[in-house]
Amino acid sequence: MRYARAVERLRMLAEACEQTRRLPAVEPFLREAHVFGALTEGADPLDELELAFVLNLPPDEVAWGTHPPGTAWLVDFLRLDEGGIAYWWRSFREPVANHHIHEPVRFWSLDGIDEGVLASLRERRFGALRGAEAPRGEERVAGVAQELEAALEHLRAVHGAYWDRQWRREHRGLRRYPEHHLWEAVRGYLELLDVRDE
Repeated sequence: MRYARAVERLRMLAEACEQTRRLPAVEPFLREAHVFGALTEGADPLDELELAFVLNLPPDEVAWGTHPPGTAWLVDFLRLDEGGIAYWWRSFREPVANHHIHEPVRFWSLDGIDEGVLASLRERRFGALRGAEAPRGEERVAGVAQELEAALEHLRAVHGAYWDRQWRREHRGLRRYPEHHLWEAVRGYLELLDVRDE
């Protein structure tokens, strides 16, 4: 994808995120959207737009690399599965930056679209972007350990419920099947296990 097209797509995503605020809910489900990776480094062309979305869910419901409950409609609404986008979910109670998400730059929040970020990207003023730094040292080790524990709990829960008819019924729909949930739980856990062992 060309750089200019990626920035244009990011603006469309920001506008779609803004639309989620209009949905009736006691608490908004989507709280923030961040961009990181190749776009914030100025790559042209880039393979994909890398994004992190902050959800109004506790950390134990947002295991690394998985699709938490209630995200299928958001994927559909934001058109995240249309190609050229890689995305991850984060809990609002955890830092967005981690072992994989480096220096994420918030381009949308409940306060609205961050026009300054979009303008800086459009004009290639990368020095004006301020991304959150990934944890380092002991803080990084502790963060990975926490995420690994949550990922293992999630993997055990999915494994334990996998053949339950009710669970399978609840985890099917909008082009998602129980197999997706099992695969994501395994992949997320193994990725964190590798990071811990590095």
